[in-house]
Amino acid sequence: MIRLAIAVNVKNPKVDRRLMRRCARTVLRGEGITEADISLAFVDNETIRRVHEEFLHIDTPTDVLSFDLGKEGNVLTGEIIVGAEVADAEAKRLGHGVQEELALYVIHGVLHLCGYDDRTKRDAKKMREKEKTYLRLLGLSLIAPDA
Repeated sequence: MIRLAIAVNVKNPKVDRRLMRRCARTVLRGEGITEADISLAFVDNETIRRVHEEFLHIDTPTDVLSFDLGKEGNVLTGEIIVGAEVADAEAKRLGHGVQEELALYVIHGVLHLCGYDDRTKRDAKKMREKEKTYLRLLGLSLIAPDA
């Protein structure tokens, strides 16, 4: 069973919880994960900046942070924190919808939990291709940026 908990701790932008749940489930199923317990938190700039500083020692807001909490038996467990205000600003800058930008961040975060990384150019390119695949599968018009 795939369990997803979603917390929205920001007033704007609005978050389409149903779409975010569908994004996470689509990636998990696509990656062959049948059992997962994942929490998604959509937060403001100050919150994600604090978490970014605490865990990565970078004192700026960011788009998404993933925390792989390991496996309990066959259950993939993790937490994903999404910078909702970052997504809103980026969507406006790029000229597309904020829900699509949020979906991209959720897809990216779930891919990290599934073992993908983007630290090298080669890995980043592979991850971007996966993002594009899932965006298309979900019928979203946003095209993920190239690595």
